[in-house]
Amino acid sequence: MARTVLIVDDHPGFRSSARRVLEADGYQVVGEAPDGRSGIAAARALQPDIVLLDVHLPDLDGFEVAAALTGRDDAPIVVLTSSRDGGDFHGMIARCGARGFVAKAELSGAALEALLRRPGRLR
Repeated sequence: MARTVLIVDDHPGFRSSARRVLEADGYQVVGEAPDGRSGIAAARALQPDIVLLDVHLPDLDGFEVAAALTGRDDAPIVVLTSSRDGGDFHGMIARCGARGFVAKAELSGAALEALLRRPGRLR
């Protein structure tokens, strides 16, 4: 079963490379957004299975965006990403409702799949 993904990141180069990596691993990227507000709007409009969400965005921080997205019954699975190590964010990842974290340098379909297999609410 193909999973749909929305990529929310302010760096066009990362969005492009993430799209290539995920599509090569069988994911369908249904959209991209450069900031938190447009990411929330795109997630609501596109209804992706997964939102790959940068922690550092120009308008809202990724934790705020994750909390806004995961607070709904039809919430997508949110996976946070950053060029920094996930340990830098302590318990903020779990508190915001995200499924987990993947470092940008380690992004792959297999890394996402490992997070999807974790217990938690799936659509």
